[in-house]
Amino acid sequence: MDLVLIMATVTLLSLYFWLKREDRRLPPYPVMPLPIVGHMFELTSDLRLKFKQWRAKCGDIFCLKIGSKFMVVLNGYDLIKEVFVQKADDFSDRPLTVLDLVSGLHHYGIITSSGKVWKEQRAVGLQILRNFGLGNNILAERIQNEISYYIEHLSENTGKPVDIHLITYVSSSNIICSILFGHRFEYTDQLFQKVVTNVSLFLGNFQINSAILFIPPLRHLPGDLFRVKESEQVVKEMFQFFDSCIEMCRKGETGECFISEYLKEQDKRVKSGIETSMDENHLKRNLFDLFLAGTDTTSDTIYWFVLYMLHYPDVQKKIFDEINEHVGTDRVPNILDKQNLTYLNAAIMETQRISSIAANGLAHTCPRDVILRGYTIPKGTFVVPSVDSVFYDENIWGKDVMTFRPDRFIDQDGELLNPEEFIPFSLGKRICLGKAMANVELFLYLANMLQKFEFRPVDPAQLPTLDYVFGQTVYPTKYQLLIVSRFG
Repeated sequence: MDLVLIMATVTLLSLYFWLKREDRRLPPYPVMPLPIVGHMFELTSDLRLKFKQWRAKCGDIFCLKIGSKFMVVLNGYDLIKEVFVQKADDFSDRPLTVLDLVSGLHHYGIITSSGKVWKEQRAVGLQILRNFGLGNNILAERIQNEISYYIEHLSENTGKPVDIHLITYVSSSNIICSILFGHRFEYTDQLFQKVVTNVSLFLGNFQINSAILFIPPLRHLPGDLFRVKESEQVVKEMFQFFDSCIEMCRKGETGECFISEYLKEQDKRVKSGIETSMDENHLKRNLFDLFLAGTDTTSDTIYWFVLYMLHYPDVQKKIFDEINEHVGTDRVPNILDKQNLTYLNAAIMETQRISSIAANGLAHTCPRDVILRGYTIPKGTFVVPSVDSVFYDENIWGKDVMTFRPDRFIDQDGELLNPEEFIPFSLGKRICLGKAMANVELFLYLANMLQKFEFRPVDPAQLPTLDYVFGQTVYPTKYQLLIVSRFG
């Protein structure tokens, strides 16, 4: 009898979720969803390929159902711009994220807050980063300082097969530490290694953790099938680390940093009686958000760049020749050289385009039902832009869209082009807060690396694959290379 009741309940629930899609004004489904789980199992494979196939079938906008929630995927620059720029007020909110759920801090920080809270947190964060970058150039100095340690490490590994992925990730993480906490760590520091490991672990779990966003009861299954408990422990340890850093700042035991500047601004607003959302919970979420945003993306782009240098040695030579002409080899490249190194800038942009590491940008949501191109987008829908659909559009970039060609970013007069369709940091109100910092990092790392080293394949007859791994970001399959000093 119990079995019959269970089966009847499951059948009724399945029918309920199936019939819930009676609104035929939703964008089309690429395939019919399963009862209860919807398209969840369709999303376990490579989304880059799936979204490309589904766009060919459905057009620029299609809908997925996961549990009881909807996800709408946007394709093509015109549609993405329409949604995130022209209709920004309808689509600038953020849905809950995995970090919201496992931290218990829902819609805190810069990335997932909305409305007035988001505007204040973003404005404060942006002002702090601008003060570092534009006020006294602390940002560039700290990046350059970290790069000197990174270059020293590469120098110690010349002439033998080596994989630079880990050290690049660790080094870029150290820059974030310097900006957020006021000092860098030695690469062997156990606390720093734990922080880096935790961030990497959280990002690695992100995709499988995301199942609980759409089907919350999965979180309470026995064991840790979706690695939620593991992520909860990571967040707990990271917040404990942030607490200790905040306490050190309050005692004046650190240099000028994001934490100290945030606390000063918070204190000023509280004492002035200004209504503010600024508090330690928002600060800790901001620290975590900036850490997540500023490690993988930068290190993965550098890793892709070097891989393309192995495949296109003529490009690598042309970049070095440009550096040699405008900088020489007697001093290190600095941020003032950026305006003169056009081809290097173009090669960085081409790497960002062709690697498309944020293949599907961060999800937005709508605070109310919205009509978009004749379709109804229900309140609370996850709205995801396919950046791939822009970066691999032959109508924008030409027929050779899958060829690495930096010259596509240089005009006939030798000036750097910056097409509006170039959106590695998204666009609209929610454009990445760390865009300026990331651009400085990428330029300084790669200018210094190519000034001092030539990167060669271990076996010229068998180049490393350009295959990728699809996760929170799209990163290359691990590879080894030879680092050759240009100075003997």
